[in-house]
Amino acid sequence: MPDAIFYPTGGGTGLIGMWKAFAELGAIGWLDDKRPQMVCVQASGCAPMVKAWADGADHAELWPDAHTIAAGIRVPVAIGDFLILRAVRDSGGYAIAAPDDEIAAAQQEVAARDGLLMGPEGATTYAALRRAAAEGRVGRGDQVVLFNCGTSLKYPMPPVDRFIDRARPVDYDALAAG
Repeated sequence: MPDAIFYPTGGGTGLIGMWKAFAELGAIGWLDDKRPQMVCVQASGCAPMVKAWADGADHAELWPDAHTIAAGIRVPVAIGDFLILRAVRDSGGYAIAAPDDEIAAAQQEVAARDGLLMGPEGATTYAALRRAAAEGRVGRGDQVVLFNCGTSLKYPMPPVDRFIDRARPVDYDALAAG
């Protein structure tokens, strides 16, 4: 069982569903009492759940002028807001937001280092993890799941100056030289 699950939260149904599944698996004896912290991750330009969690509220208010590059989590008000907040609090988790520039940087870093084309929604979880680690919320030895719910293929790709031409034989020596 991971120590924490970072979930990119728009409507929050995935976070709610995971928490419910953990409870049901525990009730039938398939899991012990250890549960992960559920971490609600949003973009700073649309963070109604983060504000509600910080305010200790049971419901999130409508987020005015919602904007972020992570369109899939640009949800200014979630229908299940009270269920999201309950799961986060019951798990000992928290809600955290990252600004668009950190989301874009996280997306580029993961693509360059790991070869994963995360959409900005999933990259938001990595940007939030970096913030949480800097704040001491996540330790070096903690096992953390970053939930990636999409791909960047549905977004315009960044320009490239170097690519493999599929119509020609691959020069592996040139690739290795960088």
